Amino acid sequence: MVKKVTTAQRRKWRIRASIRRSANGRPRLSVHRTGVHIYAQIIDDVKGVTIASASTIDKDLKAKLKGKTANKDAATEVGKLVASKASKAGIKEVIFDRGGNKYHGRIKALADAAREAGLSF
Repeated sequence: MVKKVTTAQRRKWRIRASIRRSANGRPRLSVHRTGVHIYAQIIDDVKGVTIASASTIDKDLKAKLKGKTANKDAATEVGKLVASKASKAGIKEVIFDRGGNKYHGRIKALADAAREAGLSF
């Protein structure tokens, strides 16, 4: 049986390959988006560990968002939170991994908020 590779998988591989080429030892800000929530992690690929993470299911953010977790405002709050956790961990520069999603809407809102909060990418 031949396993069929989808277009989305190829897009993710292509993005990940370009990230590996340009990383230069910087950690990766990985974003995962679902229909209800958005998740962000800062990952050190050399050591294979997660340095910081934030999502709309965090207790402090969930109370602040009051159930509205699938909009740009929620993504903005997640971006601010992950950037503040990264700065506490001593991370200032990252590579942005949009996870195969278009740089638009909630993904863009999260990235802009992380930049405003001090991360550079």
